[in-house]
Amino acid sequence: MPKTKIQETDLYAPIKGFLEAQGYDVKGEVGSADIVAIRQGEDPLVVEMKVGFSLTLFHQAVCRQRITDAVYVAVPRGSGKVFGASLRKNIALCRRLGLGVMTVRMKDGFVEALLDPASYKPRKSQRQKAKLLKEFAKLAGDPNTGGSTRRRLMTAYRQDALRCLNCLNDAGPTKAASVAEQTGVENARRLMADNHYGWFERVETGIYTVSPNGTRALGEYSEEIARICSVQLLACQRVGS
Repeated sequence: MPKTKIQETDLYAPIKGFLEAQGYDVKGEVGSADIVAIRQGEDPLVVEMKVGFSLTLFHQAVCRQRITDAVYVAVPRGSGKVFGASLRKNIALCRRLGLGVMTVRMKDGFVEALLDPASYKPRKSQRQKAKLLKEFAKLAGDPNTGGSTRRRLMTAYRQDALRCLNCLNDAGPTKAASVAEQTGVENARRLMADNHYGWFERVETGIYTVSPNGTRALGEYSEEIARICSVQLLACQRVGS
């Protein structure tokens, strides 16, 4: 038999029972709210229900915060990795919005409050901030258009690899220490040894040259190499002036 499609109204009875067990007087569709629960001496508790997380659900819940701080969103409890990942992300979003989260297990009506409403002040990650600023500072120019696919983004690491590749193309097989000195890429030895893009070949210990893949990359990234050199020349001129 085909599964019966879940309706928002299917969530009401389990949530009503869950809240009544905690001493609330509960009514549905009061004003613009799906569920309103009242307990003596406390602000009203509001629950907005949907059959899944959605922007509309969050919009409605945020609007209810004009009435009370005690606002929950409620959805059916799913299963599997996809739902689990979605649930974690939406709980994180609700935490930032100051919303609570409830789920209802439809097979038996079990209700779980996974997050209670509370004011939120995000903790800043100094490590991620430093990483962002380092990448910004190392990028030569502005090589990427915002919103582009990440697979082909020009990163500072790729630019460093192109600097090393261009140096080897000009000089032939070269000691890694000399490449580092000429390009300003301090980790040139490690970069060429790791050979992430397959552009380098080790001739002998500490000496590298351009691989066949590197020769192709010289043509593919010729415009970017020219731009990197231009930015580097401009920076040197500023230092010398």
